[in-house]
Amino acid sequence: MALRLLSRRQQRESAEPQQPQCSGSAGRQPRPKDLFQPAERTMLPDDELQRYVQLERYGILLSQAQRWRGNAAFRSALAQARQAIDDSFALVLDGFASLPQTINDAPGCPEIDVETAPYLLARYTVTNAQFQKFVDSGAYSDLDLWPRDVWPHLIDFKDQTGQHAPRFWREACHDRRLADHPVVGVCFYEADAYARWAGYRLPTEAEWQMAASWRIRSAAHVFRRYPWGDALDKQRCNIWASGLATTAPVREYASGAAPNGVLQLVGNVWEWTSSDFEVMDEDERPIVGDMLMKSIRGGAFDTYFPAQATSYFRTGQACLVRAHNTGFRCALDIDGDDR
Repeated sequence: MALRLLSRRQQRESAEPQQPQCSGSAGRQPRPKDLFQPAERTMLPDDELQRYVQLERYGILLSQAQRWRGNAAFRSALAQARQAIDDSFALVLDGFASLPQTINDAPGCPEIDVETAPYLLARYTVTNAQFQKFVDSGAYSDLDLWPRDVWPHLIDFKDQTGQHAPRFWREACHDRRLADHPVVGVCFYEADAYARWAGYRLPTEAEWQMAASWRIRSAAHVFRRYPWGDALDKQRCNIWASGLATTAPVREYASGAAPNGVLQLVGNVWEWTSSDFEVMDEDERPIVGDMLMKSIRGGAFDTYFPAQATSYFRTGQACLVRAHNTGFRCALDIDGDDR
């Protein structure tokens, strides 16, 4: 399956049905409260196996397949899970990432090279519709999904109406016109909990950079400034200069894809990674904040400086921040669906 994930044919991409455009101008994200159109809640079947399929917890379903061997739908459910992962993840080859170690990442600044093993990376960031399933499953109340020291903070993980959900939702629902937009307003712990709940994980910072720069081990030794090449093209990504001024559906900007078909590694939303953000000042003294910071990568729709929306620009965000322009995508170990 892994090799099929690497070579996504262009015609398959064009043959996929297009997602309906959100109402409003050019898919712009509505903000006024009176425009909010709540999405429908997820209806969950009684059968546990079918419930996992309905919730798209495909990674868990495959990694714990033995639990359902007695279920009549066992084989079809596993086939569906494998196909879903085959469709939504792409293979990232082994390579390495050079991570600048100082705030000023000018040429000649200290760097460390981090080797990366082959892994699978989601072709799209997690959408509002996908995260709705996480919310509707009661995941915010499942303490097993959250680190013990985060439990006191769960009370703050609420939406605009005081319900447990991403920050900009209402009544624990997303706006249905934004179903195929990336979920935002989630902190690092919410992103991490979703990934583990679904049976995946967040990529490390080095893995993310490897996917965006495509610095594979080869005689060519190529390093890409952007997933599509070395020159900025505002038509291939959603940053401030692109003029959209809000998030776009996760399947847009196909021309800006990485070689393996992963979309929007640059622009649309910053992406949480699992790595702590560790950096030094110009005198090589560690910079330490009041709160643990995690690396975020890729830039967003409101990233004004193009130099910050590249495959190698490093920055971080406090792990409890629930920003309007930060989302995430999932990763999976290469043998993650065969356990």
